[in-house]
Amino acid sequence: MKATAVAPALLALTLGGCLSFGDKPPASLLTLTSAQPVAVGQTQTATGGTVTIAVPAIPQEIATLRVPVRAGDTSVAYVKDTRWVEPPNRLFARLVSDAVTTRTGRVVVGTRLMGEPGISLAGDLRSFGVDAPTSSAVVTFDAALLRGLGQPMEKRRFEARVPLATIDALSVGPALNQAANQVAGEVADWIGR
Repeated sequence: MKATAVAPALLALTLGGCLSFGDKPPASLLTLTSAQPVAVGQTQTATGGTVTIAVPAIPQEIATLRVPVRAGDTSVAYVKDTRWVEPPNRLFARLVSDAVTTRTGRVVVGTRLMGEPGISLAGDLRSFGVDAPTSSAVVTFDAALLRGLGQPMEKRRFEARVPLATIDALSVGPALNQAANQVAGEVADWIGR
């Protein structure tokens, strides 16, 4: 009788080392760091108008915490042992916000803040990963800008490519950070003109 009561417990302990509930997390997570951070304690006044920046829409390929690698026109893989700390479109929106704030002096507000809409920026983050044939990190953003009510909508594509020596967990983060900051700076300059 004791043997039958102990058997399920032993089986559970034995299987405990075999079962896995999800992927093993990487040693560290990737994030983006602004090359143009907003100064701490800086007070801004919306005398030059406000800018509302929406989080960009993204395709399913990058609607994940993994870093995509395009092996060709119809093939996508992901960098091994690499994950973002949060979805890349949110990280990118914050980079653009910092760049617009520091480069234009305009006040950037969230989409939930009510008030005068000012300038509105939206768009699609089309690429945010690695292009294997050219061995480069690629960030492509299709931006749509409305400078005010009654103004025509402007649309423009921005892209940055940063070469990679190797496509691995250590290389892709810094390269994508550099490419994203380049695009964010170009978007800020476009808004500021």
